[in-house]
Amino acid sequence: MACLEVSKEQGKFKGDTEELTLDGSVDWHGRPAIRAKSGRWVAGTIVLLNQGLATLAFFGVGVNLVLFLTRVMGQNNAAAANSVSKWTGTVYIFSLVGAFLSDSYWGRYKTCAIFQVIFVIGLVSLSLSSYLSLIRPKGCGNETIPCGKHSSLEMGMFYLSIYLIALGNGGYQPNIATFGADQFDEEHSKEGYSKVAFFSYFYLALNLGSLFSNTILGYFEDEGLWALGFWVSAGSAFAALVLFLLGTPRYRHFKPSGNPLSRFSQVLVAASRKWRAQMTSNGEDLYVMDENESPTNGNRKILHTGGFKFLDRAAFISPRDLEDQKSGVYNPWRLCPITQVEEVKCILRLLPIWLCTIIYSVVFTQMASLFVEQGAAMKTTISNFRIPPASMSSFDILSVAVFIFFYRRVIDPLVGRLKKKSSRGLTELQRMGIGLVIAVMAMVSAGIVECYRLKYANSGCPHCSGTSSLSIFWQIPQYALIGASEVFMYVGQLEFFNAQTPDGLKSFGSALCMTSISLGNYVSSILVSIVMKISTEDHMPGWIPGNLNRGHLDRFYFLLAILTSIDLVLYIACAKWFKSIQLEGKYEENDMPGSFKV
Repeated sequence: MACLEVSKEQGKFKGDTEELTLDGSVDWHGRPAIRAKSGRWVAGTIVLLNQGLATLAFFGVGVNLVLFLTRVMGQNNAAAANSVSKWTGTVYIFSLVGAFLSDSYWGRYKTCAIFQVIFVIGLVSLSLSSYLSLIRPKGCGNETIPCGKHSSLEMGMFYLSIYLIALGNGGYQPNIATFGADQFDEEHSKEGYSKVAFFSYFYLALNLGSLFSNTILGYFEDEGLWALGFWVSAGSAFAALVLFLLGTPRYRHFKPSGNPLSRFSQVLVAASRKWRAQMTSNGEDLYVMDENESPTNGNRKILHTGGFKFLDRAAFISPRDLEDQKSGVYNPWRLCPITQVEEVKCILRLLPIWLCTIIYSVVFTQMASLFVEQGAAMKTTISNFRIPPASMSSFDILSVAVFIFFYRRVIDPLVGRLKKKSSRGLTELQRMGIGLVIAVMAMVSAGIVECYRLKYANSGCPHCSGTSSLSIFWQIPQYALIGASEVFMYVGQLEFFNAQTPDGLKSFGSALCMTSISLGNYVSSILVSIVMKISTEDHMPGWIPGNLNRGHLDRFYFLLAILTSIDLVLYIACAKWFKSIQLEGKYEENDMPGSFKV
């Protein structure tokens, strides 16, 4: 990192004309990265392929987990939906663990490698336990043959395996997204554009990786071939790990910046100590640390902004601080540089936006639970071929692929031409708002389909399971709308949090995206429990009973549409209040890629 300034001032070494990166990235040996020999789309493509294979492995378990819990483990629909929500939520909670280790100590490459190893171990353990003990009697686990009861040891091995998968995938996921973005120098005009595009292709790779899981693997697992599906997932995860390690010589790296919790605590303590201090309004009495003294490995300075003025007291230079400076004493718990203060402000400004994305994640998680259960209660056959309900999420994936290219090739250029002040398209915040609008439409669509599913239930047996004559293909609009909303919400979220977090907290920014999904799953689980408790009073079957023909799943979908509409109003208010991060010397005025203003 000491060579950062040399690379910024010179750009090239005169002797060998090899251009260095300008963002402070280094190669495997810790030397300034040479642009032509590192990173860019060669490394980026390896990361995209790795993501696709790892996603195939993860969704090979996750997409049909609700059916595995009901058919193999013997849980009812509501319990299985709650179990999947809690497990998925735990996956994303572990993303905070991975982000903390990456930003603080290990760096993104080491963190990705270690958690991928844990991921492979979890998948192999699940495959072995399923093959040896859970799928008993042999051939059970399909729609017609239930499995027997399991011992406490077998149940324990199953839950240990799936939570090892949660730990491995959760710790790896936020870091691989940021690590892939690290391969592009945002201080360089062309690579800056590539970095913005990378997030769209990253999300596309994630969805294409799950396409195989949702179709081929989903079909075999639905037919009871669970062990085969899990072994294919384990093999895919191992291939992803090998591919990731093969790309090692080509990667660009950023050194970890130390424990962010201590930096945040120092700001809060220092500001509290000076709460009575009288400060000037122009900010001239605030402490600015020289780059050579910075403990954060050469990260770019953040310019002073208004708002949260109480925190500015942490950077206020008091008479005692001047005396300490003359004595050669520096106490970070009394005086913090303004960049460190602005780090805290940046995170505080992100929190309201982040909180508003949680309700969207409640909508998103229905695709892996209640959408599957709804599909299982519809007509799933064409001639003699049975369509696995979980495979309907392939329409979500196709929708994501279509809308990513449609947005990048049509909507973004069109909006850019229509704007007078800027040539760029929709901002990240605008796209996230559009995602919420489409999510409301998806829930309304799902509710209407459920109304008609109940209407076309077998009139001779209205309380029987799976007797509706309504085709499962009527679910296509709700899956397609969820896919379209993902392109606007989750891709926008990835870009937004990566752009608006300080240099030393980039993995934490990606983890915020995943943690909102995590909390969305937990909120969904709580919401289902509350709805079932209230709707089952007076011995009623409830909105989401084991037999959906006796319930009112449509009312639950409409409830989510109302909650998402309220969330949209709050989100708009938070987006209007938000102020963007201001980095020193990030781009020249005419060299702005365009995704860093909000």
